[in-house]
Amino acid sequence: MNTFPNKTQYYQMIELFEKANWNFLNDHLMLLESQVSERTMCGQLQININDLIRNDKFFERYYVDVEYNRNVERRIKRIRNDRYEKVNITCDLIVHSRGKNLKQDNLIALEMKKIFQNDLKQQQKIIEDKERLTALTRPSYGEEWQHDGQSLPDFVCRFILGIYYEINYLNHQIYIQYYRGGEMVNDQVIDFDRIGL
Repeated sequence: MNTFPNKTQYYQMIELFEKANWNFLNDHLMLLESQVSERTMCGQLQININDLIRNDKFFERYYVDVEYNRNVERRIKRIRNDRYEKVNITCDLIVHSRGKNLKQDNLIALEMKKIFQNDLKQQQKIIEDKERLTALTRPSYGEEWQHDGQSLPDFVCRFILGIYYEINYLNHQIYIQYYRGGEMVNDQVIDFDRIGL
């Protein structure tokens, strides 16, 4: 019984994120301009998402957490990457049930990067973030684990939406990629000039 989230749920998560993101950018443009830490920006984005889900029945028992690193029974969250290695993870921001909803624990995973220069070290971190989002949004772990609605996997997966969020100070743009079902499916660019209009 692999009931991976349908497109309606995916678009619902996109709508939630985009509305929260525009609220965040319009309300906190100064944070973007002052180049504060990713953690600070994720904290404000967390508040904007939480404001939108607080009174929505669909999200009744879901939480928005920054740098959350626990899975069920206090295990460290981990994935299997493309090389089938076990990798501990701490996402920049997630929307999830904290292991309480076995049918759909994970909704949104977001990885944020600030870019000031193009160097190999930075590019490797970007590749790792995107690999993480690919793994987090996959529907299962093949023969190792198939979703049955009764248990959570040892390795985290089944996020409805993965988001790579790059704040690029070199070209004054925010570059966003959306992940679903283990692959990048869409992207968009927001020019700094469009924020606050």
